[in-house]
Amino acid sequence: MFIQLNLDDIEGFEWDKANNKKNEIKHKVYYKECEQVFFDKPLYIRDIKHSKIEERFYVFGETTKKRSLIITFTIRTRKIRVIIARNQDKKEKAFYKNNYYKLSK
Repeated sequence: MFIQLNLDDIEGFEWDKANNKKNEIKHKVYYKECEQVFFDKPLYIRDIKHSKIEERFYVFGETTKKRSLIITFTIRTRKIRVIIARNQDKKEKAFYKNNYYKLSK
């Protein structure tokens, strides 16, 4: 299921140093790039049936340098908490590009 995320309800980001380091080392994605994705329009967000403790979501988007990322995140106390951030694979990139224009209308 794809959802709309109202950024008006979000107060910012909550960063976990261990997750930041893991994303930098494993995926070469830095936290500032993650923030950029959430301000890309349109956002393409999907909920994940992963955690029984909290809702988790995927977001497809691009950085200001047009790097296509997919980010797994949750929302805690009105803040976005990035769990994993990585480059979109070939299939994900095609999916995002094929749906981008539909989403922007």
